[in-house]
Amino acid sequence: MQNNIKQTLRNSRLAPSKERGQNFLVNPAISEAIIAKAGVTGEDTIIELGVGLGAVTIPLAAKAREVIGIELDKGIVEWHEEQKILPSNVTLIHQDLLKTDFRELSARIGGKLKIIANLPYSISNPLVFKLIENRDVMEYAVLMLQKEVGQRLQASPGTKVYGVLSVLLAACASTKIIMEVGPEQFHPRPKIDSVVTRILFDPPPLRVRELPDHDPALLKKAVNAAFQQRRKTLFNSLSSSGIANTDKKMLKVVLEKAGIDPKVRPEKLSVEEFVRLVNTIQDSDLPQS
Repeated sequence: MQNNIKQTLRNSRLAPSKERGQNFLVNPAISEAIIAKAGVTGEDTIIELGVGLGAVTIPLAAKAREVIGIELDKGIVEWHEEQKILPSNVTLIHQDLLKTDFRELSARIGGKLKIIANLPYSISNPLVFKLIENRDVMEYAVLMLQKEVGQRLQASPGTKVYGVLSVLLAACASTKIIMEVGPEQFHPRPKIDSVVTRILFDPPPLRVRELPDHDPALLKKAVNAAFQQRRKTLFNSLSSSGIANTDKKMLKVVLEKAGIDPKVRPEKLSVEEFVRLVNTIQDSDLPQS
């Protein structure tokens, strides 16, 4: 299969983009496993981000009612238009997925989005932030990611990989690695291992349902501020970030009201504690930067 991919790329004068870090799946069994683990049914409209040569698209179209594929690479889009290998229930859109209006897509299909993506790893973080920002129109996303990124998304407090995305996802979704994929399954071979991660937004998990109401924008701001200098204490990180335009004495009072030790490191805080912190900042009527 790998030789077939190489031959197709060569014959079509296509090449994996080193700049974007493109890697094409070469094993059909991996594509089938991703679709099975995503739980795709014949009633589903699936949004596929990064169509590539159709390694996932074609078997996905055989399972789903409809596939809407978003592909940035103009050469690949033109190749599909010439070769016409995509099934009739696939709509291919030439677009930068980071500029795609997910809310418009949701309105178009009349429901929340179910996303499957095998993407250049260089855009993994921006994509996950975009998913979080559009969480109210998301049902789930099944993403092929660099293993380290997948581990970060589901990380627990107190671990080295726990960070901004760990907290923000924990506040709105459940995240789980559902598959590991070795470098030999791609062309060209990446130098890292990959994982398939499922992010479930709807229905929200119990932990999310039990969180107090809070301002997601302020939560994002506070978490970014906390982890900007993760080696510092939470107090020092927040006081130097301008998250709340107030003196250090007042910030200390806010942390105490929230029941949070000012000397704690940011990676020790759970999502519940971060939510409590932002709600205390709001309740204290501190001016926001």
